[in-house]
Amino acid sequence: MQYLHPKYSADAARGHEYGSGPHPGAAPPVEQSHSHGSYGAAYDYASDRAQEFWDRLRGKGRRKIGWGESLKNIVLSSWLNCLFLAIPFAWASHWVTKKNAEGEREPLWGQDVTFILCFLAIIPLEGIFDWGGEQMALYLGKDLGDLVVVTLNNAVEAALAIVLLIKCELRLLQATIAGVVLLHLLLIPGVAFLVGGTEVRHQTLHPHQTDMNHSLLMIGVLATLLPTAFFAALDRGANSVAQGATDVSTALVNDNIRDEILRISRGISVALLVVYVASRIYMHNPPGENNALTVPHDAPPELKHAEQHLREEEPLTNPWACIILLLVTVAVMSVTAEMLVESIEHVRESSGIREEWFGLILLPFVSFSADGAVAAIFFCQAVYDRIANKEVQVPSMLARGRAIDLSIQFTLWWMPFLVLLGWWTSKPMHLLFDYFEVALLLGSCFLVNYITADAKTNWVEGLIMVAFYIMIALTAWYYPGQPSAEFMLACTETVAEAVSSGGSEATSELAAEAAKDALLVTHTWRSLLA
Repeated sequence: MQYLHPKYSADAARGHEYGSGPHPGAAPPVEQSHSHGSYGAAYDYASDRAQEFWDRLRGKGRRKIGWGESLKNIVLSSWLNCLFLAIPFAWASHWVTKKNAEGEREPLWGQDVTFILCFLAIIPLEGIFDWGGEQMALYLGKDLGDLVVVTLNNAVEAALAIVLLIKCELRLLQATIAGVVLLHLLLIPGVAFLVGGTEVRHQTLHPHQTDMNHSLLMIGVLATLLPTAFFAALDRGANSVAQGATDVSTALVNDNIRDEILRISRGISVALLVVYVASRIYMHNPPGENNALTVPHDAPPELKHAEQHLREEEPLTNPWACIILLLVTVAVMSVTAEMLVESIEHVRESSGIREEWFGLILLPFVSFSADGAVAAIFFCQAVYDRIANKEVQVPSMLARGRAIDLSIQFTLWWMPFLVLLGWWTSKPMHLLFDYFEVALLLGSCFLVNYITADAKTNWVEGLIMVAFYIMIALTAWYYPGQPSAEFMLACTETVAEAVSSGGSEATSELAAEAAKDALLVTHTWRSLLA
């Protein structure tokens, strides 16, 4: 049911009455009366809604929660908080250094130990983001609460991405962006559907949000396809390749082409940001009178029940303590993420893990570690409960259907934000992704859209999503990466310097591979169009 404030209804009725004609014994109204009445009614309605929002944010009508009780509940919010002990050790491992055999400073316990400690330290921070977002949703309502929860759940990946951009690890950054989207599209909702679907035949999604998500997902993924198709179409055809692969690569991988791709990417990024902002406005304030931040009248019963639950459930902390907690967590996360990134290069080289797999699978998995640990514990508990004939309880901390919203926000907000931030900091960050990554994103997008098209999911569909993610991880383990994409992301003054730094023999091989990649993608597109 659409919300209509009584005061606004009365004012609107009076405004309509004034505009309908003169009253007996009264002076004829002027034309501005209707306009003034409408504006006044709208102003009164907005003021009332603002006051209602402020009252709910302050917790008016709820039990007052003191600072001591808030601190206690924060500490006891999850068993994952035990891993906070890893934070001081991670920081000490990074800052306390010693001289190695070459006379250079390195962490006292080694880069490998620093990476592991930072990885463990991020797990409880991610858990705090999730718990704090759920607490703020009680004070903000369903619409704003979901937006806050989604933003906080993306905070870890966003912090890692920003640090990678500042450190100019752009190739690893692009792989991480693709990996984050794949994780949020496949693994997180797949685990949620798999675990939650064991108790019910179907899990229902909001049909209106599902339809909107399909379009938003598609445009976010297609935004990475456009620069890639543009770059692949520049091979000048099979005749140019026959003249020599090196010539073709030289025509493709140079400063002029990179500048054009940068301009294209920045323009696309602005368009994506506009689309995301417009979609949030539509979702939280759909067309019609008095629809802002209210549950739609045609919403499914589950959504209405969720909003009612948020109004009735007692929070575990006061809003100001929760806000301070989240701000402190963001600061600690930023420092820890920077330490993690600084130890990546050594760990990747010493372990022999390919850069593509490292960014596509390992780094994004940091954000899933908290939910993954909860899911593993729940699975063991569920097995025990079934053996003991007890009721199986699904923990609220498990990933929900909003996980797909995480991918939408990352592709439509954080990815273009990183491109524009790279422009501001003079980093050549663009949307020309590796062909392999674009293919993975497109395939995952189609699979998720098919599974959620009927707004219902079950545990078998969750298993399909998890299985496809495992297939991607297996394939990415052997993928060496696309050389031309790496050259175009080099933070050197010119692309030629990046190409020449690999040596003449390596450069010739990489140039030939780049030309073959461009020819293969172009012929694929021609076959599809034919």
